[in-house]
Amino acid sequence: MRRRAERRAQRLRLPLRKSLLGRLLGVSALVAACSVAATAWLAVQTTSGAIEQEQGRNLAADTRVLDSLLAYAAGHPTWDGVGATVDELAEASDRRITLTTQTRQILADSAGPSSPPPALPPQASAVVDPLSVAAVSAEQEAGSGSVTIAAPGTDGEQRSGNDRVDPRAVGPFRLSETERTSLRRTADEAVQCLSRSGIASDVVEGPSGRPRIQVVGNDPDRLRWSQCSTDDLDNPTGTEAKALTALNALVNACLDRQGREGVQLDLDLSWNTAEDPRAATAVPEPVPVPRTEAAREASPSSAPTPAPFDSENDRDIASCIGIARQEQLSSYVASPALLFITDPGGGAVPGFELSYGNTAKITGAAALVLALTVGASVLAGIRLTRPLHALTGAAQRMRDGEGPSHVEVTSDNEIGRLAAAFNDMSAHRARLEEQRKVMVSDVAHELRTPLSNIRGWLEGAQDGIADADASFVSSLLEEAVQLQHIIDDLQDLSAADAGALRLHPEAVRAGDLLAHVVAAHQAQADAAGVGLTVAAAEGPEPVPELVADPVRLRQALGNLVSNAVRHTPEGGRVTLRAHVTGTGGADQRVALEVADTGSGIAPEDLPHVFDRFWRAEKSRSRRTGGSGLGLSIVRKLIEAHGGTTDVTSTVGRGSVFTLRLPPAGPDPMDTEV
Repeated sequence: MRRRAERRAQRLRLPLRKSLLGRLLGVSALVAACSVAATAWLAVQTTSGAIEQEQGRNLAADTRVLDSLLAYAAGHPTWDGVGATVDELAEASDRRITLTTQTRQILADSAGPSSPPPALPPQASAVVDPLSVAAVSAEQEAGSGSVTIAAPGTDGEQRSGNDRVDPRAVGPFRLSETERTSLRRTADEAVQCLSRSGIASDVVEGPSGRPRIQVVGNDPDRLRWSQCSTDDLDNPTGTEAKALTALNALVNACLDRQGREGVQLDLDLSWNTAEDPRAATAVPEPVPVPRTEAAREASPSSAPTPAPFDSENDRDIASCIGIARQEQLSSYVASPALLFITDPGGGAVPGFELSYGNTAKITGAAALVLALTVGASVLAGIRLTRPLHALTGAAQRMRDGEGPSHVEVTSDNEIGRLAAAFNDMSAHRARLEEQRKVMVSDVAHELRTPLSNIRGWLEGAQDGIADADASFVSSLLEEAVQLQHIIDDLQDLSAADAGALRLHPEAVRAGDLLAHVVAAHQAQADAAGVGLTVAAAEGPEPVPELVADPVRLRQALGNLVSNAVRHTPEGGRVTLRAHVTGTGGADQRVALEVADTGSGIAPEDLPHVFDRFWRAEKSRSRRTGGSGLGLSIVRKLIEAHGGTTDVTSTVGRGSVFTLRLPPAGPDPMDTEV
């Protein structure tokens, strides 16, 4: 029984590729993979691009703000009046710009008067000090989330190294209007001369107002071969000479404190030492005033490359020049201030928003993935629920008593097999219902006949028509026995159906069982002129014992023998035989056969021989055809022993009924089936 159930379960299992579960898993995995891949790719592309663009814009805007404030500080000795500049920068950059002293006293705030004002972040965005401009490190240039920002010089290049003074902080080197006009006239004449020589050049004015000549193409060597003189542009004016003298005094004072000899500075801040008055060493710092060498004038767009110092003395001189410049310019520029650049709401780091295009891409991709997911789910749901709705409707119709319902099977998956099983159940239920109706009718008919006979005999005796003699009593007894036989058969079937058929198994020899049955029915066979025998077992091996209830087995074999004798004509034979079937092990069975040479059963009637109240000849009377319950009882008794029943028959030649039972087990015991 268990092996059959396992084989049946294996047949019901579907390959994963054909099952509904496999298909749903495949669709879900595909949709999930596409969703994850599309979302990840789009998120990486749009977010990275948006962050890079926004960081670049923020850095550029913040740098412009710092550069503008540095320019203001380089040209004004105090921060008075910087509020208008701060407001303009805040409006242009859409940022809140706050300028405070180093003790965080507000100098200017674009947020305006508010109560209370938005809190400032704990760290300033930059320090606005034209005498100490911060350089931008490689990490900051890579956009690594730094806070400090720096401003480029007027030539567009970022300062680095020791050059910390903003080029726009010129202080006492600023030319007067008269000096500026005179030098401009000289520069224009030089440009015209160069133009006549085929050299294109322009006049560029520095922060101090000194003009310089810039050769188009940045080829300073061309000036050396021209006949145009630019020496007048190299001579310092009175203002510059005075400022240079003061700066030279500060530098020499610094060198004197260090025990160094004094130097003589030129306008380009190169110097001549006392040891070699002819040697001029270029300071490796960009200067805040125009450089007068021809090569430097022709190449103003790039900062000078720091030259290596020849000795420790050169480093000390360069350091003193830097210190002296800061000391000289301190009274001409505004004091250092803290710069806070935040968003209008007061956030420390300006946030960024995705552009409309990126937002549209994300929204479109999300909508597409959602549409695909919903579409796949809807299609799968429709295919799944349509047959379920059909099954539900058919079950409700059966519940309402509309008769058996049939559901169309459209696929070979779990739902299709469920529909097929439902159709089989519906057909089986219809057959059971029909059998129930027939059984009720047959039971009523079988009980009515003996009761009617008994009533007729009793009414005849009451009316004086029949005498209550011995034959009268014998007839009543015969009808009562037949009625009792029908009731006993029905009781046995009811107990078997309810699983309450009590068995008392014990070791039984098949040969002894068949001999006992033959002896019990020998008289019936002799009266009908039918030979009743037990055939010898075939094969060299003996038939194994059975563990069964001998009384129930004799009842089952007795029903078969009674039917065989009743349907075998005079002169025929009924043969009982026991043999072994199967290849051994769990498949081995002991077969008990009852074969006759009677009229046989038609092929179309064979599937119904074990049905209750079934008769091959519907017109046959109860006395010749029995109650129609004997074969049903046989099947129930054999199934209770774990066996099976089958029949083969040929019309006109006889039938063979076979009972197959398992051989003896190791531990027989009482069971209730």
